[in-house]
Amino acid sequence: MHHGQGKQLRAFWGRARTPPMSPSLLRRLADGLTAGRALLGLPLIVALAAGWQGLGWGLLLLGGLSDWLDGLLARRAGGGSVWGARLDPLTDKILISAPLLWLAAQGTLPLWAVWLLLTRELLVSGWRSGASGGGPASLAGKAKTVLQFTSLLLLLWPDGWALAELVHPLGWWLFWPSLALALSSARGYLNRPQQQRRSP
Repeated sequence: MHHGQGKQLRAFWGRARTPPMSPSLLRRLADGLTAGRALLGLPLIVALAAGWQGLGWGLLLLGGLSDWLDGLLARRAGGGSVWGARLDPLTDKILISAPLLWLAAQGTLPLWAVWLLLTRELLVSGWRSGASGGGPASLAGKAKTVLQFTSLLLLLWPDGWALAELVHPLGWWLFWPSLALALSSARGYLNRPQQQRRSP
């Protein structure tokens, strides 16, 4: 290939390259993923109740991946929308509450611990409703969510899959530090300065 042809080819590919997406489009994509994740809660609990544990596990994994992806898109946009900041933690609660209640009904997790965790989520949601900017999740809150997702994925690992005897106990043990993080992060939210809340 002649030098001139190579230069023309590079110029062509430079023009054909997809332009970067605007921050507003990235935020809309992130918000769309967040809203879609909220819809996974019902089929997840239906799958678990019907005994389709493999499907339930896959839906929970899909929800966790969408949570990671919408966070990535929001960061690339320079920050998510206020609407997304309010909806994202709520969709996480919906997605996590379904398997938690099922595991409590199965006796895998103690009911008191699940109710304590769900009460924490209600309190933080109430705080968020009055916080300015949607009350974005703290670092401890994000770590709690990651740990909870990991614990639930291990606990929901289907019995017929390999390593189930090792995976289930690991998920059970990971649940307790996730509960401790949930309670400590809730105290951090509720103790934030008053100026971070919206005026009535």
